[in-house]
Formats: sequence, structure tokens, C-alpha cells
Amino acid sequence: MEKGYTSPIDVFLRMGLLAAVHLENWRRGRVPYLEAVIQGNLSKISDTMHFFRKWALDRNLKPSETAYLARTSGPRRDLQFSKSGDSGIEQAYRTHYVSPELSDKKRSKLQEKLSQAPELVVFDIYRDSKCSECEAELPQGSFLFMEAGRPLCLKCADLDHLTYLARGDATLTRRARKNSKLSAVVVSFSRARGRYERQGALLEEEALQKAEAECLSDAEGRARARERAALRRVDEDESVTSQLAARILELFPGCALEEVRAIAKHAAQRGSGRIGRTAAGRQLDEGAVRLAVIASIRHRHTRYDEILMKTADRQGARAQVRDQIDEVLRAWERN
Repeated sequence: MEKGYTSPIDVFLRMGLLAAVHLENWRRGRVPYLEAVIQGNLSKISDTMHFFRKWALDRNLKPSETAYLARTSGPRRDLQFSKSGDSGIEQAYRTHYVSPELSDKKRSKLQEKLSQAPELVVFDIYRDSKCSECEAELPQGSFLFMEAGRPLCLKCADLDHLTYLARGDATLTRRARKNSKLSAVVVSFSRARGRYERQGALLEEEALQKAEAECLSDAEGRARARERAALRRVDEDESVTSQLAARILELFPGCALEEVRAIAKHAAQRGSGRIGRTAAGRQLDEGAVRLAVIASIRHRHTRYDEILMKTADRQGARAQVRDQIDEVLRAWERN
């Protein structure tokens, strides 16, 4: 649990029973209750909830009830999870399970964060629309706010006095949002990735000016901090790579040192999501290290890439080179 907690929604997302776009529509009040967009009948959903709760309690995770509020303007309202609206079922959905390893202070901060009201979301639209209240035309590239499934221009949504700040400077955005009594995140839909992505934020002009002044006043100090952080990351990356290389050599003593270093460097690359950056990889788990070595052999010592390029059949390509991989593994496992 990288977040320090898990929830029923996390489970349905990971199982592929709930699509992220449907979850977002529910959060914005476009879906009456969450079970309407979870794949499977109510019996399957109920069984999943039961087994998840048992799994969490067996691992001594601490139950913590959290508020779920609709991402709409106007009075805050609770979101509904179940078709029936039964209070017991609703409570089960709202309950998160928190890692017992978190300190009381961190658990308190996490609970505070989870219980915060959701952000207001404004859309940078990619096709023409119209405000449902004043009927103003909203051409592509305009900002639009959704309220109970109805598109509104910023004026009708009472957000037109805010100033747009494009993403790019995380410190400036964070400080401006902290000082702004009212703010909204701006997103646009990426058809290539099939999801909404942040583009910036709408903030009060006074808050933005204050944040800009704060950033100017400590720019030099933050630059030095970034330099120190960069050096720390280099040291950490070298340490991770060295430990992984040592473990590879321990498991595969017949592998040449140059190849060992190449495998470790590739698997431990920061931000890559590769095995060396996973929890199992950092713990130098034998299975994880072996997978990293197999992946390297597949690409560097077989015709896998060529076969995949020609057939676009990943499983078939893997099957064709499996014997070659096993042969290299056996050779590397020998001194």
C-alpha cells in the first residue's frame, strides 16, 4: 500500500470492475450511485466487499471511515455508493483500511486529507458546447464547469473572477492555492491516453500575486535545495544500482560484470517503473531480480524484439525465445 491505506474503490479499480472514467463521473454527480457503474451483479459486488474486509482485518489494517463528497458547486452533498442506500452498506464503502505501520500523527494527517472536500473541476473543452443557463456559446478551448450534468460557463458557475495559472511551477501553484479562498483545478481530456489530465488551476488574483512574491523572495534558497536534492538522488540511484548489481552477481555468478552493471542500471532507473524500483526489487527479492535478468536476456540475447515487431504477438514471441532464455540462465547460474 504505497498510499498507506486501501479502500473498496481501490479494489474494484485494480480488479478491472470499475473504470476510472466511470468513477470520475460518479464523483462529479453524473451517476446516481457507484454500483450502477461497477461491473457484476449485486451478489458479486457484495462478495468482493466481504472478502476485501476480511483480507484487510486479517492483516491488522485499521478501519477508518471517510466522507465522500460530490465534486459539484453549491452545497456539499454526500455521494451514494449502493443502489439501496442502506446505511450499513454505505458505511462499508466509505471505510478505508490504514496501515498499522503509520504513526498516530501520520494517520491523523491522512484522515484529515481523506475527509477534505473534493476539488472543484473545470474542463478545458476540446469541442464546442453551450452554457445550459445563459445559453452562451462555448467554443473549443473554453473553460466549462459541470453542475449536476449541466454545462455552465464560468460566469454562471461564479468562477469567472478567478485567474488561470498554467501548470509548470509546482511551488507557485501550491502557494497560490493555499492563499486562495476559492480555487478550481483545470483538466482536459486526452484522447490518446483516454483520461483527464491537469492543465492548471483557477485562482484568486490576489493569492497568485502573493504567491509570486513569496517565490521571488526565496528563489535562491529553493535553487540550492534543488541542487542538494539532485545530488541526494544521484547518490541514492548509485546505491540502488550497486546493491542490485551485487545481488545479480550473487544469483548469476557466470554473468559478465559489464552485463551485470547494464542490467542493474536499466532495472533501477528512476521513474521507469521497472523491477529495480518496485518494493520487491528494493528488497532484492530473488524472484524480482530473476525477472529483471530474464527481461534483459530476452531483449539482448534473443530475437524477441524482431519477432514481436513482425507478429505483434507478445505471448507468442515470448514462447519462441523461452528455450534460449533458459539456456542463458543456466550458463549464468554456473561459476
